[in-house]
Amino acid sequence: MILPFDDAGLGRPIVLLHARPVDRTMWRAHLRLLAESGVRAIALDLPGHGDAATARHDEATPWTDALDTLDHLGVDRFVLAGNSLGALVALQIAVTEPQRVQGLVSIGYRPHDLPPSSRLQTAWDRERAALEAGDIEAAVWAGVEAWTSPLASDDVRAQAAAMMRSQLVARVAHGEPKVAADPLSKDKGALRALTVPALVGVGELDMPDFFEGGAGLSDELGAGEVAVLPDAGHLAPLEQPEAFRALLLDFVGRLPA
Repeated sequence: MILPFDDAGLGRPIVLLHARPVDRTMWRAHLRLLAESGVRAIALDLPGHGDAATARHDEATPWTDALDTLDHLGVDRFVLAGNSLGALVALQIAVTEPQRVQGLVSIGYRPHDLPPSSRLQTAWDRERAALEAGDIEAAVWAGVEAWTSPLASDDVRAQAAAMMRSQLVARVAHGEPKVAADPLSKDKGALRALTVPALVGVGELDMPDFFEGGAGLSDELGAGEVAVLPDAGHLAPLEQPEAFRALLLDFVGRLPA
């Protein structure tokens, strides 16, 4: 399936993959500025989100959908940059087509088999209870409180709320796509086998789950110390776009030509 996308600039392609509660518009502040820095920025909506919210699959395979979309755009090799769900999909792409991936940036990653902290479980429970009560707005603001930091600006929180509202309304109306078997679960050693240059980061004010998940991922990828984005929560690229771009472009600038 060809996913909805935004495409800006020329140069080395950087594929931007959004977090679960939001959509590709989380990258809108980045596209022009990344393009002006000399790279090609491509932001995708993953199945069940944004303009792909009503996409139906018997078994969704967001990693192959992303690859099909990049083929459609004529992009052979690329850097992947993902936040949360996007970080997971980036890893799925990397183990599926490692020869196409020039670099891998993961922000706010947590493996699904990691037991949730009390803070994460509370966030899930608040959203679930609001949805079961039919209160979309309460679910939206439970998400905003969970996934952005107390330091986030009013504009950031409003943008996050708009994306979450759209995603939750679509989920209630259409359900969530059933996702096919995760390629990471088929081969437990797949990540350690990757030789792709990698950078792992986390928001300074994110939940402990993502510090633990990031540390484990960095160890598996041999990525070194986890980068901490100051004054940011889970949606770090949305809250601290300048710090994220600086981190991303420094990483890309050190990749082989």
